[in-house]
Amino acid sequence: MPVTVIRNAAWIVAYDEAAQSHVYLKGGDVAYDGGKLIQVGGAYDGPAKTSIDGSAMMVMPGLVNIHSHPSSEAMTKGWNDELGSPRLYGSSLYEFMPLFRCDAEGVPACAAVCFSELLLSGVTTLVDLSVPWQGWADHIAASGLRGVLAPMYRSARWFTKNGHVVEYEFDAKAGEAAMKQAMAVLDQAAKHPSKRLSGMVAPSQIDTCTPELIKESFAEAKRRKLPFQIHAAQSVVEFHEITRRHGKTPVEWLDSLGVLSPRSIIGHGIFLDSHTSTHWPATGDLDRLVETGTSVAHCPVVFQRRGIALQTFGRYVQSGVNVGIGTDTYPHNMLEEMRAVSITARLLAEDVYDHRAAEVFTAATLGGAKALGRNDIGRLSVGAKADIVLVDVTHPNMRPVRDPIRSLIYAAADRAVKTVIVDGRIVVESGRVLTMDHEKACADLEAAQRRAEPLVKELDWAGRDHLTISPLMFKVQGKSATKKANPKKAKPTKKATA
Repeated sequence: MPVTVIRNAAWIVAYDEAAQSHVYLKGGDVAYDGGKLIQVGGAYDGPAKTSIDGSAMMVMPGLVNIHSHPSSEAMTKGWNDELGSPRLYGSSLYEFMPLFRCDAEGVPACAAVCFSELLLSGVTTLVDLSVPWQGWADHIAASGLRGVLAPMYRSARWFTKNGHVVEYEFDAKAGEAAMKQAMAVLDQAAKHPSKRLSGMVAPSQIDTCTPELIKESFAEAKRRKLPFQIHAAQSVVEFHEITRRHGKTPVEWLDSLGVLSPRSIIGHGIFLDSHTSTHWPATGDLDRLVETGTSVAHCPVVFQRRGIALQTFGRYVQSGVNVGIGTDTYPHNMLEEMRAVSITARLLAEDVYDHRAAEVFTAATLGGAKALGRNDIGRLSVGAKADIVLVDVTHPNMRPVRDPIRSLIYAAADRAVKTVIVDGRIVVESGRVLTMDHEKACADLEAAQRRAEPLVKELDWAGRDHLTISPLMFKVQGKSATKKANPKKAKPTKKATA
């Protein structure tokens, strides 16, 4: 690919190697040759095939999303927004989430909707935690994203028969077989011709995997030199289950298995020993994360909807935990997720200085890159990947532009994202996805949602239908009940008398 230069950018969010931090540059150029950056800042005077006018733009690194479930979660919009089990500490994981899933026909559309939303919000690298599905690698490659395939597998399924007790049905051999299938997916990703795919070893949840499967998975991640991620400390139910089984907190138990390390990511990591909902004597969970170099994938929005939150983002970061950000479920909007990080953390801390927006942006870029063991994404520096986002600083929601990243996080979000470039290829232009038919995917996903609704009653332990579990906000009347007045039958009004 020939050289492309973004000229005279209004703002550049560049990486300063000496400071190990992002910095602002003003009025410079950004040039890339094929999929690599060759100049960041200053005036580029070399040959260039294509020039992009950056005078109204902030040029920033593509965002790194380290925890997302594209093959299933867009499906639950309108269903799972306000659901949580009152007798399972508000979580929707055990009673409701298993009831509403895409069929095989709907999965590609569900993924395409998520991929489109992610690109439109500036994501260029995505960790896709999904149960393997037909054509997965080709679909994520076609989206234009830099994809990290994380095929999930487990030894047990969870379920409830009464809405207040979670039970587990274990099949260790099935878990081993699923892991073998997942490793075949990772082999496929490594060999994919797009050269933008990689893999992650991802046993599903701490409470659904045998200790043997977790340890074997971590050993395989080390052998393959890949990152490792597991859902842990994500619910009070799970916290109680692990302490009941092992007498240790989830983080403490993972540490005892020897699977916490700089290659390890804990999905969510909310319920540590110090969380006010656990009422557990301190065992040093936060210190364990710091000492082992383990990262946390923070996805605030899905938990906020259920009154659950990390305590707090600022506390984790300032303690030395590497935190990355993910979208987990809908909306797959990384910029809205970043705003949620800031607002919720300050609310819980009752302190505007719990953290700074710079730390949130760092988590969504450099923090995610570090969790994936990479130093060539999440930054604009010579030699890094040409994963770039152009933000329109003249957009009304960005103005007045005193501090463009603050304006982006707190006000404009995806509305100001103009262009997204992955590996030197433009995949979003003028706020429109070029690689997928976003509108058709939305229509296909809606059809899949209608197909799923009648099945809820068959799957629910109490035999409730989807409208009983998650009723619409307002009653559907069909035709309007309001009738027009008939002027011929209208009675004359009496005049008032003194």
